[in-house]
Amino acid sequence: MSEWKARRFWASVAIHKEADGGWSVLLDERPLRTPGKQPLRLPTEALALAVAEEWQAVRDVIDPNAMPLTRAANSAIEKVMPQFDAVAAMLGEYGGTDLLSYRADAPEALVRAQAEGWDPLIDWAATELRAPLRITHGVIPVPQDPVALLKLRAEVAALDPFGLTALHDLVTLPGSLVLGLAVIRGRIDAEAAHALSRIDEEFQAQRWGRDDEADEAAAGRLAAMRDSERFWLLSRG
Repeated sequence: MSEWKARRFWASVAIHKEADGGWSVLLDERPLRTPGKQPLRLPTEALALAVAEEWQAVRDVIDPNAMPLTRAANSAIEKVMPQFDAVAAMLGEYGGTDLLSYRADAPEALVRAQAEGWDPLIDWAATELRAPLRITHGVIPVPQDPVALLKLRAEVAALDPFGLTALHDLVTLPGSLVLGLAVIRGRIDAEAAHALSRIDEEFQAQRWGRDDEADEAAAGRLAAMRDSERFWLLSRG
């Protein structure tokens, strides 16, 4: 017995500006809704157009994996909005164990590569975010300045639900709040953040050889981070 799959049922796709300033995507003049049947209200015309393009591109079967902006918008409305404080708190916790604070103690080439890649972002966090983070070598936890952590958490809490949704993968996938904030503030792009998060993995791959499964997983993370960066930019306008 074949699995049932949702198929294209609409002829036209358009966008509509609502009275409150938000934007809707219309399928045959009917507003698109989330899987939970909530109105899919988008904050900008740019994001509405991009979501509409995803629905216009459907030829037959609806594949959510091919619609990252729609999925992110659904998450912003159904998951992030109702539990904004919890999501913000979870992402804020990454500052206390930020990847960029934990360095290898050997070999020297890896220590140097991490310093060259990560020190500029640690310096940026200290100056631009006023959140200086301490660095340690090895796996022993390093306590961070509570004031610095409060600064980082405030950056996260100041976002709107769509911004927080975009930040989620930019933080959780590389394991660094500093990298995620650097992307949404335009300091680096998602591709650079992904590369910086993989300095250790790339060093080991060059030393011992590549692993196809690891490379495939890394490519998936990069794609997700690029989608999140695009969602951020479009949700800004």
